[in-house]
Amino acid sequence: MSTVLNVMDLGRQPYRPVLELQERLVAERVRGEIPDTLVLVEHEPVYTMGRRATEEHILATPEQLQRLGIDVVQTGRGGDVTYHGPGQLVGYPILHLGERGGGVVRYVSQLEQAILATLAGLGVTAGTDAINRGVWVGRHKIAAIGVRVTRLVSQHGFALNVNTNLAHYAGIVPCGLHDRGVTSLHLLRDAVTLEAVKAGFVKAFQREFGYDEVRQVTSAMPVDSEPETGHS
Repeated sequence: MSTVLNVMDLGRQPYRPVLELQERLVAERVRGEIPDTLVLVEHEPVYTMGRRATEEHILATPEQLQRLGIDVVQTGRGGDVTYHGPGQLVGYPILHLGERGGGVVRYVSQLEQAILATLAGLGVTAGTDAINRGVWVGRHKIAAIGVRVTRLVSQHGFALNVNTNLAHYAGIVPCGLHDRGVTSLHLLRDAVTLEAVKAGFVKAFQREFGYDEVRQVTSAMPVDSEPETGHS
């Protein structure tokens, strides 16, 4: 099992080129060319649709999407529709689950535990739901999780609301749940920065998944030739 974790912090990026980067990293991890890698990013506004998502769960009109500058992207991850945007910590772990000896359910549970530990370190008590995966504060979701596994290597991951514009969730039915809400860390704790949450999460992730060493790495981003606004 890999005891080294590469951490790739991309800063703020549009969604599509980071999706291309994930695909490249998954192929490299399958071939054993890189160790497990955690990609961290803050996205430009986008609604992403998982395999269970339907068009009816996007409430915003094409005109509203254009005005707000929110893209819509169909993805291969599990789950329904969710939002990514500024002030949100998004993580894409590219892990070889076959080498780790655990399945998808265990992996998702470990992701939840790493997020719970991060929040606990900030004095926020949260919980999980075995049916509706992710991390919850009461009946409000603070972190969404949606993953895909290709040839035993994970892709996609989680989105943790840190200082997120929750008004953008009004354009969708988040995760397809009509009777639940969403929240953000800035409503629960004052003066919490994205950088501080990022650092805390990397430590919690390392502990939860048992890596001996964390290495900061960089990567050239793919060129995004498509516009980042409008309905796709």
